[in-house]
Amino acid sequence: MSIPTIKNVRGREILSSGGDPTVEAVVTLSNGIVASASVPFGVSDGSHEAFILRDNDKRRYRGKGMLKAARIISTTLHSALKGVSILNQKEIDRRMIMKDGTPNKTKLGGNALLAVSIACVRAGAQSSGLPIYKYLRRTYRLPQKKYVLPKPMMVTIEGGRHADRSTDFQEYLLTAVANKKRKELVRMTIECYQAVGDILRSKGYSTNVGNEGAFTPPLKSNEAPLAILIAGIKRAGYKPGKDVAISLDPAVTEVYKQGKYHVPLDRKIYTSKQMIGVFDAWLRRYPIVTLEDPLAEDDWDNWVIACKKFRNRVMVIGDDLTVTNAKRLGKAIDVKAITGILIKPNQIGTVSEMIETLNLAYRHSISTVISHRGGGETGDTFIVDLGVAVNASYFKIGPTRGERTEKYNRLLAIEDELTHG
Repeated sequence: MSIPTIKNVRGREILSSGGDPTVEAVVTLSNGIVASASVPFGVSDGSHEAFILRDNDKRRYRGKGMLKAARIISTTLHSALKGVSILNQKEIDRRMIMKDGTPNKTKLGGNALLAVSIACVRAGAQSSGLPIYKYLRRTYRLPQKKYVLPKPMMVTIEGGRHADRSTDFQEYLLTAVANKKRKELVRMTIECYQAVGDILRSKGYSTNVGNEGAFTPPLKSNEAPLAILIAGIKRAGYKPGKDVAISLDPAVTEVYKQGKYHVPLDRKIYTSKQMIGVFDAWLRRYPIVTLEDPLAEDDWDNWVIACKKFRNRVMVIGDDLTVTNAKRLGKAIDVKAITGILIKPNQIGTVSEMIETLNLAYRHSISTVISHRGGGETGDTFIVDLGVAVNASYFKIGPTRGERTEKYNRLLAIEDELTHG
């Protein structure tokens, strides 16, 4: 049987969860298989992420159109990949990276490259008769042997750039820590989320949700959500810290200006040392298991100080600091700035580069968390298969909205498949 090759690559503009456009790639193979992939983007993103190519035509979608990216997929990337074996994902990604030729995908757009890269993985998996998570393990010869499925980390109260008139800090999450089937952990965490909603309603707050399907109450301080999360866990009948704990993503790069952290809800302007002190106090008072982006994306020296202080108490996660980039992760490992890394495919641009980062993390015992994006998510569930393939510690995904629940449903389907065949 001949090896299937890429026959056609086509791009098209579609809508993301926030109503702004994103891009989708459709790959057709010589054996007739057709596979597609859509890519998300973040409303709050780090400056070191792969470039998002937009049209900047103010006559369409306020300049956020993706026709250029779609056209590049249909022309430049189609020409670069036509006739290439679909089973050689590394070569597919290498060709696209070389065709772009820039460090941050500024020529062709990380969004265009990633859409094609994931669509090719999906087409290769279909051609091989494998689910994506098994195909990724085989294709990249991943070192993990057994499957240990990630646990849910659900955004429950959100603020910052993800919600209007809520907290200064971006995400307060319920994280399942019990050792149970993932379907049980999803259920438990959703029940806690719903209990938080009951508490907010009882206090007279709206339970409207933000970009990630989390509540966005106008609370009086940035610490207030933590007590509400604890109350929600208890109200749902679980033990805080034993069954369900708390994760934090303050995303303080968004409040970092001229070397200080400006936190208007608390009427404070913090130095890096003071910002570390705030989180130190919270770690002492609440069952927090992960702390993501507690400092700005280039505040390297203070990241090292924070990690030394916190590493034995909590997973210190880099997101804006590391942006799924092997070089930035390498620096973070060398200076001992983190113990965990957030993985967002669109931060880097191709599946092969992402796997390189994940393998580097694995070799240095850096925990991995696979994450959705804020206001520009899609219904694509690739990240779930990715997390299963690499035995990630957690999935960071919102609890409601279809583009989020599709991902939990994919996790449940994979667990059922691995359990029952």
